[in-house]
Amino acid sequence: MNTLLITPPLTQLNTPYPSTAVLKGYLESVGHPVSQMDLGIELVCRLYTKEFITALFEKTAPIKKSKKMKRIFDNKELYIQCVEPTIRFLQGKEKTLAPRIANRTLLPEGPRFDNLADMEWAFGVSGIEDKARYFATLFVEDIADYIREMESPYFDLIKYAESLASNSYTFDELEIALNEEPCSVDRIMLDLLKKKIEEEKPQTIGFSVPFPGCLYTALRCGQFIKRNYKEISVELGGGYPNTELRSLSDPRIFKYVDFITLDDGELPLERLAAYLSGKANKEQLVRTFYLDNGQLKYSGNDHENIEFSKTGTPNFTGLPLDKYLSMSDMVNPMHKLWTCGKWNKMVMAHGCYWAKCAFCDTTLDYICRYDAPKAELVVDRMEQIIEQTGQTGFHFTDEALPPRLLKEVSEEIIKRGLTLSFWGNIRFEKAYTPELCDLLSQAGCIAVSGGLEVASDRLLKLMNKGVTIQQTAMAAYNLTQAGIMVHTYLMYGFPTETLQESINALEVVRQMFDNGLIQSAFWHRYAMTAHSLSGQHPEEFGVKRCSFEPNSFSNNEVNFIEQHDYDMDAVGEGLNLATYNYMHGIGLDEPLHRWFSIHTPKPQKIEILK
Repeated sequence: MNTLLITPPLTQLNTPYPSTAVLKGYLESVGHPVSQMDLGIELVCRLYTKEFITALFEKTAPIKKSKKMKRIFDNKELYIQCVEPTIRFLQGKEKTLAPRIANRTLLPEGPRFDNLADMEWAFGVSGIEDKARYFATLFVEDIADYIREMESPYFDLIKYAESLASNSYTFDELEIALNEEPCSVDRIMLDLLKKKIEEEKPQTIGFSVPFPGCLYTALRCGQFIKRNYKEISVELGGGYPNTELRSLSDPRIFKYVDFITLDDGELPLERLAAYLSGKANKEQLVRTFYLDNGQLKYSGNDHENIEFSKTGTPNFTGLPLDKYLSMSDMVNPMHKLWTCGKWNKMVMAHGCYWAKCAFCDTTLDYICRYDAPKAELVVDRMEQIIEQTGQTGFHFTDEALPPRLLKEVSEEIIKRGLTLSFWGNIRFEKAYTPELCDLLSQAGCIAVSGGLEVASDRLLKLMNKGVTIQQTAMAAYNLTQAGIMVHTYLMYGFPTETLQESINALEVVRQMFDNGLIQSAFWHRYAMTAHSLSGQHPEEFGVKRCSFEPNSFSNNEVNFIEQHDYDMDAVGEGLNLATYNYMHGIGLDEPLHRWFSIHTPKPQKIEILK
């Protein structure tokens, strides 16, 4: 059973998303031939060419344009001239262009460049190549804006048609969009898909959909396959179905796919291949939705899994590693690290060793089923991946790296004399002693990210985080002292959170920046999900869900009744504005109320380190 695995547009541009590589590694280890394709990077590399950009400007010449789009169109000759060299520069193939781009003597400057006046201070510590990469990123984003406004309303570089899939409680909007004629961008995507199908001649094609921003393109591709290659079976899996489609009752999506699988894809795909080959029946399928005589069926067998140690090494062969783009985010140091690097992505252990946080989807397999291998196996896989890719940087995508395993892996890296770099998510806790942090740094750890979340001891206890502000601060201190960059995720709007607690949380963040404990941070608003403890037992957290009845299509984020007596949106804006400035050393001595458009109380006295 020849299988083609595809990451549809658009997931990320800097490095391959690992899901197809993970599945390829396992399926080939048990004898199934597998090819893979990152359709997103292939599409972008076809769009950002003289041929496409020239045709785009010619097609849109007679169309009325907004002031911003007219500005781009009026410089069309420069965009056409510069597009391919700029892409090659972002691919690391024409680094000699860096001085011209950095000096702002090469690229046309569209609307995205208007904010540079506010960014000039950020370049003081940046080299020529960093500046050039940032300007090149703005150039690429200007073109993306033009494509979206003038040609394809759903186009985006990382969130293609995300609005159609985010909180899509019914399939209606997606179906309307899919019934429209494909735009020119979609047609190019389908042409790339057609060529790959004719080259590989697969019997089944699996689409990995980790995010809402690649569901539309997966279904558009599925539609094309079912119309033109009726002999090919189409499967859909990944993070989006895992979290959103577990309660699926609307069969309309099966006009575009034949099977939808949940959770880890290794065993479901292996069993599906056996079924399609006549070696298994439908009752043996694992965690799979399908239609049977027009009726939606689910196979179950939810508890069948493969031990993580037996899933094999992710296999990145066949992916165009030389085509990925190192783009730049100058605002957030952690985002910059992520987007600029061509990282080997892998998981150190399956699931989360803590798996108790009330806001997290702890009832789902990818979090609640913790399965850790031996450190030697982890490092074996790292060495194998380095051999495949030629890249020595690793991004561990675990929910939270287990401290003991992280220690043992670091010791094994040092023992083997490997020179590499790695980073990943952690849970701030007492385990991060000065000794452990020094060990991690010696092994190659360059950065960590972890959740400080609400930065309130009361709320941290309520959400079962299992850490205190002081524990977090001490862990951050030890990591920073070891030369490891620390990024923290922050949350506002958790149930029962008061305005005073929000302001106190910002004071904690201010102190952490001021004392050099963290270098990067990002706020997001709390969202209740159907698979979290707070979503399943909202009364324990002082709120009420609007409904427990599942939707016909997407079921993840759920509505609940908030009882805040203040403007939550204004609080979020103030928190983000303050943190944006703190990251760059601005306003640390300013009173907190200056960041907010609403009246706020004074922060209470908080000592983060004792």
